[in-house]
Amino acid sequence: MMVMELGVAQASNKTADSNTPLKFFCGSNDVMSPTAFTRNLNSTLSQLRSQLSNSGVYYAKAQSLENGDGVYGIAQCRKYLLSTECLACFDVAVSAVEAPCGSANGAHVFLDNCFLRFENYDQFYDDPQGSDSGGGLGICGNESTSQPITAFNQVVQDLLSDIRLATPKTSDFYTASTTLVTNNNQTINLTPFLDKGSSSKSRMILGVSSSAGLVLLILALFLWFRWHKSKAVGKGARCYSYEELKLATNNFNEEYLLGKGGFGEVFKAIVDGGIVVAVKKFHFGFRAKKEFKNEVNLIGNVRHRNLIRQLGWCVDRTELLLVLEYTPNGSLDKFLWGKKKGTLNWKQRSDIIIGIARGLAHLHEEFHVKIIHRDIKSSNILLDNDFQPKIADFGLARLFSGDQTHVSTRFAGTMGYIAPEYATHGHMSEKVDTYSFGIVALEVISGRSCSDVEYSGPRMEYLLDHAWNLYENGTHMKLVDEAIDPNEYQEENVKKIIETALMCTQSPASIRPTMSQVYLLLSSAPTLEQRQMSRPIFIDVDRRIYI
Repeated sequence: MMVMELGVAQASNKTADSNTPLKFFCGSNDVMSPTAFTRNLNSTLSQLRSQLSNSGVYYAKAQSLENGDGVYGIAQCRKYLLSTECLACFDVAVSAVEAPCGSANGAHVFLDNCFLRFENYDQFYDDPQGSDSGGGLGICGNESTSQPITAFNQVVQDLLSDIRLATPKTSDFYTASTTLVTNNNQTINLTPFLDKGSSSKSRMILGVSSSAGLVLLILALFLWFRWHKSKAVGKGARCYSYEELKLATNNFNEEYLLGKGGFGEVFKAIVDGGIVVAVKKFHFGFRAKKEFKNEVNLIGNVRHRNLIRQLGWCVDRTELLLVLEYTPNGSLDKFLWGKKKGTLNWKQRSDIIIGIARGLAHLHEEFHVKIIHRDIKSSNILLDNDFQPKIADFGLARLFSGDQTHVSTRFAGTMGYIAPEYATHGHMSEKVDTYSFGIVALEVISGRSCSDVEYSGPRMEYLLDHAWNLYENGTHMKLVDEAIDPNEYQEENVKKIIETALMCTQSPASIRPTMSQVYLLLSSAPTLEQRQMSRPIFIDVDRRIYI
């Protein structure tokens, strides 16, 4: 007796609802602020619908980025639809993802006549398949084939192959085909892929009598969208599978290890046929999950030459991984007091200080929302081939409303780099990053860690304390790393950078310059406006306060 495996299908019915959701995906992370996200989502969807309501418009792209939790969206209808038909499909798409996706920060739905996608990052514009790895719901037909599934699948594959070859060669980019296949005295009838019908606009009708029509339809849609977007493959951030990254790092072998931290490890890897990247593998836990979500949500939207670029991510059960731009020279701290100590010349150090200031100015004042990093330190500054700095590790970063002077929040960061008002009272503003920048700038100039202690006379001196004493005595130049050739710099320029760094460490926070002001000071002529400054406050790793 022959055992038959059955498939399912939609009936061949040209009057059937052509706006049936075929498959949808929901984002894997929840929104940070439901109120802001809902407002931005409604605005984005409204813009998309408005664009599609215009005659002859079949593709729409919109975004709304107010107060964090921004929403980027795209929608597309088939070009044979009337505007009213396109809008009807769009409305069904919106309804299809509202309830099942709940508070997810993204969704993607395919229908017969259109598709809709929205996310809280913009790279998916170039990667329409990016969310598929998260699984999804397929809508299946309700009729079973009486044919063996192997025989039916062969028919489907043959038809799809014919359509794929024929469609690009036709002027209207569509192909109709009717195929009659007889097998074991039973018939599989494939109705036309496209049927113009009586309307002036051709309509897609795909029906398979006694067959797995859903499989055929989804594969046809997949081929169409892949062909339509094929030129964009590889441009934006994307979702990697765990197996891809495991293979790219030789099962996260120690030989590929670039560094370790409280979050986990970073590995060097080669992906996508030759692209060298850094894979950040988080230790699973509440804090790791929160920091991972932060990085995906924040740096996924950021593009700046002094900020590390996110290329992709992976979520696989308990595995959380980020795929980041690779920086061949590693972290700054290794060049200041690590294995490569003393190898940076003055120009490289000056460029690093200016580049960090430029990157922070972008986060604070040039991006569409204010981002406070909260953990600026030398080990979180990475250096590319040209020793240009890239700010990394956004796991503690926070969005900040533009109309706030500060917020009170739980302390997070690294002692020695943290502003006193934040360490003692939890008062956070962008000036927290300004203070940390001042400390890092002093480290770059001196080649010393902020937590190192030197004993001078009756008291011990941390780096900030030492720099202030030299400034007060007019002996700034004694701070400069002895490994730097004095012929490489002008004293006035060095003094200006030291004094700017000390300005950044002043208290209260309100008298510190903004990072855009710092950048202008550092990139201008050596002359510096004289400001009244007082001894800065420093809090060491044991939370002891030094004034």
